[in-house]
Amino acid sequence: MTGTELDDYFRSTFEQKMLIRMPDREEDHLLPATRLLDKRREILEVDNALAAQRDDFKMKLETLSQRKEELERRENQLKETLRMYDKYLKEDELKRQRATRKIKHESELIAAKDKEMVELQNERDELIKVIHGQKQRIADNMKYKEYLDRVVKHAPEEFTEISDIISRHDTLKSTHEDLLKKDTANQESLERERTSFKKFNDEKNNEILNYTNQVSGLQAKLEQARNLALQRESEWNTIQTTAAEKTLLLGQIKMSTHNLYSHIKKYKGDRFSDREVDTVEQLEKIKLFIADMSIIVSDLNKADQLEQQKQQQEGKEGMFPPISNKL
Repeated sequence: MTGTELDDYFRSTFEQKMLIRMPDREEDHLLPATRLLDKRREILEVDNALAAQRDDFKMKLETLSQRKEELERRENQLKETLRMYDKYLKEDELKRQRATRKIKHESELIAAKDKEMVELQNERDELIKVIHGQKQRIADNMKYKEYLDRVVKHAPEEFTEISDIISRHDTLKSTHEDLLKKDTANQESLERERTSFKKFNDEKNNEILNYTNQVSGLQAKLEQARNLALQRESEWNTIQTTAAEKTLLLGQIKMSTHNLYSHIKKYKGDRFSDREVDTVEQLEKIKLFIADMSIIVSDLNKADQLEQQKQQQEGKEGMFPPISNKL
């Protein structure tokens, strides 16, 4: 409980006591000293009651404080118990996960071992089958050994053992295979040559056909070229006639340009050199001169406009003299 709540509590208690001890209107005729004593007595009783209530309140506060400390202690114990229980659960979960992983790993190992054992059993069965097959093959081939033994007995002196006959057979077999390979290679080479010759023959026939088509096209182009040559010859004659006219016009333009350049040169004085210049350079000089004259004319026009504006301003001032002069 805060200080403000305590003040409110004591204030309400005091007011209740005061209301209880309020004198009746019938005692208004008492003396002031008697009234003062009654008031002091009432105040003392209120103070005693308040002190008793204050002590009672302090005891309740101490009791509440002890209960609060007990509750906090129990809360801390509960928190510690919960923390330990949570730690136990986490450790138990970790143990369970490790055990699960271990069981899973051991199960995988057992499955792998079982699979490996099955494979080994199958491999053993296959080997047993192979051994039985080899034994059966040896039993079946014994007749060939007996036959070769009889052959060695009746063979020439160069075949004294079975291995000599087998070696001779292997040599003949290898020679036969080599001859078959050579024959196959020769057949393939002959087939390639036939294919190459057919391809070459087809290409040459196509070339002949292409050349024939090209000759036909070239003959058509030759005819077109002849017609075009006649047309160009006619155009050339026209161009020569036009060129003569253009040459005459060019001479007139050069003469006019030279005359205009000479006038400008005389106007400029010694600013142009006396060396001979071509028509293009003369035109460039004329263009520069015209540009300079345009700038000068523009400046003169601006000066005239300023002079006219000045005269107009002076005329207005003459019509309306300043007021200060009149004053």
